Amino acid sequence: MTKTHDSGLNLSIVQFYNAIQIWILYLKGRKLYTMKNTMKILLAASAFILAVAGCQARPGRWDQPTEPLPSGTQPTEALPSGTEPTGADGQLGPGDYKLSLSSGGQDRRYLLHVPASYDSAQPVPLILVFHGAFGSAETMAAAHGWIRKSDEAGFVVAFPNGSSRLASDQFATWNAGDCCGYAAQSDSDDVGFVQAVIADLRQKVNVTAIFAAGMSNGGMFSYRLACDMADTFSAIASVAGTENYTECNPAKPISILHIHGLQDERVPFNGGCGPECDIRTETNYVSVPDTIARWVERDGCDPTPQKETINENAWSESYGQCLDGVQIKLYVVEDGSHSWPGGENASNPLEKDTPSSAINATDVIWEFFSANGAARP
Repeated sequence: MTKTHDSGLNLSIVQFYNAIQIWILYLKGRKLYTMKNTMKILLAASAFILAVAGCQARPGRWDQPTEPLPSGTQPTEALPSGTEPTGADGQLGPGDYKLSLSSGGQDRRYLLHVPASYDSAQPVPLILVFHGAFGSAETMAAAHGWIRKSDEAGFVVAFPNGSSRLASDQFATWNAGDCCGYAAQSDSDDVGFVQAVIADLRQKVNVTAIFAAGMSNGGMFSYRLACDMADTFSAIASVAGTENYTECNPAKPISILHIHGLQDERVPFNGGCGPECDIRTETNYVSVPDTIARWVERDGCDPTPQKETINENAWSESYGQCLDGVQIKLYVVEDGSHSWPGGENASNPLEKDTPSSAINATDVIWEFFSANGAARP
């Protein structure tokens, strides 16, 4: 059973202290921490937490409970403009929702945006978008234009929150196999959580094809979903995150889109643990070429790609003649680093690089999903 989640960041003094400790560990890994700059670290941590709080306190969107009440129930507080009460069929109307459920004995949560054009009588695509390490559902929902794209194209978009050692659920990670952080170290059952989210959403919205997209660790986790849930997802897309899962055995072919910058110093294009990478909480990442080669083989595609120059800073490789008509496509961004091309400057400290404007990753991903939208049973 789902329920609304408490609004706001709500960091207690203890949680604030824990967040600072994580920041210090991160800076130590970058060899930037000394006793002399303790105050700078505290100020930086404070500024970041305030920035996250600012992202999460967006008036009229995620700052208040918005799950509609059952039909016939009178609300004690007015719902946000554009949000409809739940219908007799249990379907949600257009609006923004903060939802939570029990998965693996833990309370897990996700955000949901249903576009204004949604009609429960007509099935629509569902996209699950996964934040990067040190992120949250709120920070991902606030960046990269997914709400805008949902409203334009008419799909439903959900933002699950990863696993965190903090009670606030901030600074979360995903268990993508060999990476990353708390989720991988604790062997968090994040795949089970996603299965629960999808089961929950099938009762709330009328969906057809289901897709997964993610940034960095969220992209790596999307690859794991392609491995473990290929019979559920029609396609996945990863930005700045390669496949780092050693037990991949997809039930059927699945379409794959990968976007990566050549200047990425955290998850290097050619693999390894880059200058910005911390091997203690990350891994020696599989390279982009090896990741693509794995899926070309699994999907039974023609190994010779069709290359296309997008502009002076971007080009693509498309792999066709795959089993079941699926596709694999790689976008390479020459001036791209560890960020979301065409997106906003992220508040996540692990995604501090200025995004390239060579392509808009959100638009590219939706175009790919639209072309590979056959629903799975």
